[in-house]
Amino acid sequence: MSLSLGFPRARHEFARLWTLPGVYAPQEDTCLLAEAVGSEVAPGMDVLDVCTGSGALALYAARRGARVTAVDISWRAALTVRLNALRMRQPVTVRRGSVATAEALGTFDLVISNPPYVPAPDPGLPARGPARAWDAGNDGREIVDRICSTAPALLKPHGTLLMVHSALCGTDRTLQRLTAAGMRAEVVDRTRIPFGPVLRSRLPWLREQGLLGPDETTEELVVIRAGAPGTHPLRDTTEPRGARAPRDAHRPLRRIHP
Repeated sequence: MSLSLGFPRARHEFARLWTLPGVYAPQEDTCLLAEAVGSEVAPGMDVLDVCTGSGALALYAARRGARVTAVDISWRAALTVRLNALRMRQPVTVRRGSVATAEALGTFDLVISNPPYVPAPDPGLPARGPARAWDAGNDGREIVDRICSTAPALLKPHGTLLMVHSALCGTDRTLQRLTAAGMRAEVVDRTRIPFGPVLRSRLPWLREQGLLGPDETTEELVVIRAGAPGTHPLRDTTEPRGARAPRDAHRPLRRIHP
């Protein structure tokens, strides 16, 4: 599929990254979150990238002067980030582990995450294989919920969480869960994209579960920002980005997931 969005700066940076087999490569959700990260990150910030994949977002923050720690449960992902950090000459600290591992790493000014979020017929999480990068249980919330619950412990008093996921796993549920954890949460960016091969292969099941209407052919991605009460929103995005015609149709990103 062709990429229908802009994001020329992020796409240019991400196109240089190596990605080992089985590691989540930068895609539309990565670019959407990168734009929010670029509006939030500042030199000297302590940044944590949970479910880092290729390290695209970790390196994006490091290039902007942040002190970055990247965490992923996949050893292939951890190795990919280390290789990319060496190639890009960026000082990123890499840890192999889960969301729970991140809790032992201290607190951060900014926590970013593009976690697995795709609803799957199989309950629980895959133990291995490429699907571990996107499958997240029947409702797609196995990892999203863990991040929502853990975020307050990961953030400094005025810290911020930025997370991207599909509306298929419940935008309102994420906002409610973060609010229940004592955070101010809001959607700060969104877009719609055509279904990829994984979602297309699951259309009958997704419709049977009531997650998709019979005529839906696109997926909404949302970026959620959460922080202490009174933190400012990044921008007002009542219009989905996908509704606007892009002015720059550069080289598309390779899509390997939903």
